[in-house]
Amino acid sequence: MTGNQTAEGPKHKRDLTRRKVVVAGAGAAVAVGVGGTVAAGAFAGETGGKATGASASSSSSAGETCYKLTSETTEGPYYIDADKLRQDITEDKVGIPLTLRIKVIDSETCKPVGNAAVDIWHCDALGLYSGYESFSGGGGGGTPPTDAPSGTPTDVPSGTPTGEPPSGGGGGGHEEPTSDTRYLRGTWRTDRKGFVTFRTVFPGWYQGRCVHIHTKVHVSGEWTDAGYEGGTTCHTGQFFFDEETVLLSAEVEPYSTSMTERTTLDEDTIYDQSGTTGGLLKLKYKKNDIAKGVLATITVGVDPEATNIGT
Repeated sequence: MTGNQTAEGPKHKRDLTRRKVVVAGAGAAVAVGVGGTVAAGAFAGETGGKATGASASSSSSAGETCYKLTSETTEGPYYIDADKLRQDITEDKVGIPLTLRIKVIDSETCKPVGNAAVDIWHCDALGLYSGYESFSGGGGGGTPPTDAPSGTPTDVPSGTPTGEPPSGGGGGGHEEPTSDTRYLRGTWRTDRKGFVTFRTVFPGWYQGRCVHIHTKVHVSGEWTDAGYEGGTTCHTGQFFFDEETVLLSAEVEPYSTSMTERTTLDEDTIYDQSGTTGGLLKLKYKKNDIAKGVLATITVGVDPEATNIGT
């Protein structure tokens, strides 16, 4: 983290050895890819065997690209450690269909990390987080400080952190949920090749943050009939979207109805501007018809021996 950004974390202690999530039941199947297909091997930063935004390693095997550690970021206040085990997290939310395909690898050995539990959560098309509708949304992700003027400050350079709203998705300590909703949240396991795929909708935005998706990777736990238990959190991060794509999404309803001033990728205080290493997604869609759906892919380099809980 850079500038005068403050690291945030939960106010209460977390039990990392007894983590459990609730099984969703039937209907957890995912439609893999936009239009029912996935572009195999299309991962952010992989072009001609070279890594863009992350350095290739000489230890990678033939045809395999190795990456630096993906940037750790703040967990934010809206994480719920009791999500549903499911790949389709859309529920009844409207928006541009988004297929998110993640590959998790060990950044030292370049080997895929199989059987890991991957969490994702994000706001809906109008900036609302499930479980936290009273805090989040188009109003700015919480009540802004009374001394903070609306719009971009004029007395500081563009992009300089000026403080987050108390309950913004990138700042503020952990908040307890105020509702039972759990849309746009889910947990699923990586396969033996390190892949996991989620079906959701393209996120919207709220005051103080660019468009993003939160993620956690858990390892060394146990998959049971009740869910995923134990283990440690080896990565807490966020995924980001390029400006061209966000501008196109803003022309589609319901995104186009948002009255909230948007923070750009360059202005965001969480994204570290490092491309793939910082969580920037590779996106595929029809530019003249983005409403039909977006395929987002990324390779996440983690240290399975580390503990990173987002504080």
